[in-house]
Amino acid sequence: MRTSYGTESPDIDIFMDSSSDGFELDFELEPENSFQFPSSNPVDVDLEVLNYPSDYVEELLVVDDDDDADYTELKIQGEEHEEDLSDDCSDIESSPVIARIEDMVLSFLNQLAFPGKRKDDDELSDRSDPTEKTLSRSDYKITIPLVDRTKSQVDGIPVMKRIQFPKRNKQGSSQALAQLFRVLDLAHEATLKGVPVTKRDIYYQDVSLFKKQKTVDTLVDDLAATFELARSDLNIRSSSKGLVCGSGLRITLITGEVIVCHDSEGSLIPHGEDIETFGLDEDVTWILVVEKEAIFQTLCRLQLPSHESMPGKGIIITGKGYPDVATRHLVKSLADALSKRIPILALMDADPFGLDILSVYKFGSRTMQHENGKLAAKRTRWLGIWASELQSLNIDKEHLLPITRHDEKKGI
Repeated sequence: MRTSYGTESPDIDIFMDSSSDGFELDFELEPENSFQFPSSNPVDVDLEVLNYPSDYVEELLVVDDDDDADYTELKIQGEEHEEDLSDDCSDIESSPVIARIEDMVLSFLNQLAFPGKRKDDDELSDRSDPTEKTLSRSDYKITIPLVDRTKSQVDGIPVMKRIQFPKRNKQGSSQALAQLFRVLDLAHEATLKGVPVTKRDIYYQDVSLFKKQKTVDTLVDDLAATFELARSDLNIRSSSKGLVCGSGLRITLITGEVIVCHDSEGSLIPHGEDIETFGLDEDVTWILVVEKEAIFQTLCRLQLPSHESMPGKGIIITGKGYPDVATRHLVKSLADALSKRIPILALMDADPFGLDILSVYKFGSRTMQHENGKLAAKRTRWLGIWASELQSLNIDKEHLLPITRHDEKKGI
């Protein structure tokens, strides 16, 4: 089947059966995208026109010129609406996110339609006999490549991993593929509507499919790395958790709202894409990044950002342990915008996890290495606490926690 479109595309519903539960994905393809299915090799794909005026769909024809034809053509016509709809779709059609998502979906459909072959657009125009050779079981495998973020690039080229179907798996052969396409579906919808969603929202959209929040977290970051985009470009965010205090900082959002920070309490750090400008008092002389929220709250209660014992006004930030993207983005933005004479200091534990958190702020994380250029604040300096300082602080060794095997593994 060859599908051609008018100015606005129909939805394509892909139905997948994972165990006993039906699974549906909706993708609206751009007009320039098309694909073919050999009529002798049917695929369960339901083409459905949704939310169109009744007079828009003039004709829905299945054209089969002769009984021996290898392909069937489906046409959806409605030229009189072209002028009215083209302006509304222009921004969406130019979105790199929409294009990359639809390319991945089309790759899946091509593999489904042409087992044993990897057809590009030129080959799709050649109506060769798809049954010209005997296919083996391996020819029916569908492969979706994703960037492996756990491995370093080789000569600037990312290492790839693959989601394959069918595949022997205790959880079911189609589960990984269904999870991937569900995330693609929701990212596609969020981009079309211009309404961001959080990773937590995605998880609760289909808890029975994803099983764990980590599944969504991994897939979202894998897709961002594969598409060579920031996670925010997918219109998917993490729930904010970082805090900032210090009356020397004001944050203006693109909505016009102004967040005025205080010296005695923390304010939730907004997402970077929601921030329009930062306002910083001229007498701010230091920035302190704190690992633990308990320490952060203590320093806020002492009003350390404006305390008379300090050399000047300051800003205190915490990511409550490992920082989220919004917290890292704030630290990076301040490090780039402020004069080099204003230090960015980090108060972290002198243990493997404290040093690892410090390295995330300073050098970036391994799992998000594709965004480290935007998030790593390299001039961050470790203020302490140092192991060599324990004696001068009158901290006895018996008050220290022993290093566990997990700590050793993290340190190595």
